[in-house]
Amino acid sequence: MAGIEQPLQALAGYLPDGSFEKIIAYLKYYKVHLTIAKERKSVLGDYRHAHQGKNHRISVNGNLNPYEFLITLLHELAHLLTYEQYKNRVESHGIEWKTCYSNLLKDFVDIGIFPPDVEQALKKSMRSPAATANGETALLTVLRKYNTVQKDGYQILANIPEGALFSTGKGKIFMKGTLRRKRYVCIEVKTGLKYTVSAIMEVQRITP
Repeated sequence: MAGIEQPLQALAGYLPDGSFEKIIAYLKYYKVHLTIAKERKSVLGDYRHAHQGKNHRISVNGNLNPYEFLITLLHELAHLLTYEQYKNRVESHGIEWKTCYSNLLKDFVDIGIFPPDVEQALKKSMRSPAATANGETALLTVLRKYNTVQKDGYQILANIPEGALFSTGKGKIFMKGTLRRKRYVCIEVKTGLKYTVSAIMEVQRITP
């Protein structure tokens, strides 16, 4: 299949059992150029619509566990399907995208490929999907339990108490502050500067 930067059978290794054939059907029908990307801190996946003779392009981070990989891919496929129907006439994460994404999630939930806790979290998410991964804190908290490699001593920022000290692994120490939408306002202890930090960032708690 032209455009997919992974052999078809290799792609199966990134997906949960039972989802491969349904995903391949979408990729073939819409001639998607799929890239398995290296880890990116700011995004889990990306979509670029077809233009100037180029195919639709989707990229998904290759370091995700199979359930998070599939859900990220479905998020991007929902952008493709929305574009196919509405082109650029609607907002990128408007009601049209939300409806399409919810329908895709339901379609895959219905075939029973997710563990019970992931399925339950997805059903809640389907009611009003968030525009970005950072907006799906509850879902991603569940999904990260299935990472094959767990960072020793790290946990999701949302799971530590307000006022606690933590490090992001880059030497700086922060104090967790209040939640502002989907990010926490945190203070760097050394400088007093304020930063907004994703609720799902994996951090290392520091005890005084």
